[in-house]
Amino acid sequence: MTKKVVAVTACAAGIAHTYMAAESLETAGKALGYDMKVETNGAIGAENVLTAQDIEEADVVIIAADIKIDPMRFTGKRLLVTKSMPAIEDAKGLINQALEEAEVFGKKGGKVGNIQIGNDSEKVNFFTHVMSGISYMVPMVIASGLILTIANLYAFQKDDLGRIVKWGFDTATPMGELMSNLFQVGQVGFKLMIPLFAGFLAKSIADKPAIAPAMIGAYIANDAELLGANAGGGFIAAIAVGFLVGYMVKGLKKIKWPRFIMPIVPIMIIPTIATLVISLIVFYVIGQPMAAGMDAMYNGLTSLNENYKSAPAIIGIICGAMIGFDLGGPINKTALVFGTAVFTDTLAKNGVDGANFVPQTATQAAIAVAPLGVWLASILFKNKFTKDEKVAASAAFGMGMVGVTEGAIPFVASDPVRMIFANVCGSAVAGGLAAATGCKFFGGIGSPLGTFVGYVEQPVPFITWILCIMAGVLVTAVLIGTMKRPVEGTIEASN
Repeated sequence: MTKKVVAVTACAAGIAHTYMAAESLETAGKALGYDMKVETNGAIGAENVLTAQDIEEADVVIIAADIKIDPMRFTGKRLLVTKSMPAIEDAKGLINQALEEAEVFGKKGGKVGNIQIGNDSEKVNFFTHVMSGISYMVPMVIASGLILTIANLYAFQKDDLGRIVKWGFDTATPMGELMSNLFQVGQVGFKLMIPLFAGFLAKSIADKPAIAPAMIGAYIANDAELLGANAGGGFIAAIAVGFLVGYMVKGLKKIKWPRFIMPIVPIMIIPTIATLVISLIVFYVIGQPMAAGMDAMYNGLTSLNENYKSAPAIIGIICGAMIGFDLGGPINKTALVFGTAVFTDTLAKNGVDGANFVPQTATQAAIAVAPLGVWLASILFKNKFTKDEKVAASAAFGMGMVGVTEGAIPFVASDPVRMIFANVCGSAVAGGLAAATGCKFFGGIGSPLGTFVGYVEQPVPFITWILCIMAGVLVTAVLIGTMKRPVEGTIEASN
């Protein structure tokens, strides 16, 4: 009888890892002769959802996710929980491991990957909760950023060299008023993204009752006027609020509340208590110190950029290298979030003239380097790529052109040391050059297309941004071609 395996895949952004893991599992399951069904929990929501019958008939269940997935519907089934990367790197091995090692979920004391059953203990780490928050924040960041970009195209008036000479909307005209309103919409999105992040970080820890208190607390922590400070607490404050609320609510849920008030405990009592407590903590304990710390950090970065000519390049190299290191993983996302936070917070505080563009510009310049680098290597060094790798490289090109760095993951999985080195070097070059040349990324797509689909201020219009990125792409491609061994038996290799 054919074995049936079901799986759920998810990643922080819900874009690339989610579907790459699903495709790998489906392909591996078919190759092994198993009946395989994979549910994806991407940015669009759950797709190809597992039915009760699917779960009932399954011999084993695999959860390959970088965010918290509720396993309760799999109670009584053999379950293995892991991250998305093992599914991408070795799906066949993961399926076989699940069939051999998975234990029944719901059995007290049983282990299923990173979940410990019994004693209400879930072995998840700091990044699991942070990435859960980021997964909900990403759509708001993208939507708000693109709307701001559209509005900025009408607000930024440039001279012949592409430099901004004036900023503003002519609200006397219908188009000017429309773009002014769109700009406000984008600003609202950026203002709400931090509370949204904190709310779903807290939800990852303590579920729905934690969302409202964390969002309110994070909003207060990022409102300089409410705190009586020069700046908000930024993402650091949001992370602190998210964890404080999450574990506070988790503790409140363990209290044995009187039976007659149980119906209102999750919707009234716990959210009210948690909101009151976190508000007091933000106002009187952590709010102003964190705001002062973030203000000092932003001022310090700005001072470095203004007083030391090499500082932007160094910061750009570091941020770019982080992007190329784990391709959508925690280090990559940390750099992206940091760059976005520095830009949005300094823009809100100091306006366009005082905003710090360096980290965001570097990360966005570097984000397409790894997938475009492996594609270029497959063109320049044909004898070092199999037919299947060349097809995958073409797919990586498409992902790279729209700013999805995860397109290079299959190549990193097959040759991690050499590929990571090549990706980090090329990404660092792109980030460092973009920062050193004075490019300013306001919004749009982080790839060569960003100079057309979005707004990038640069010394030479269109050209500088493309050259900075392509320099990084070329470095990655040459390093891959130099380090990668020729494929035995290919026509190219034999010539």
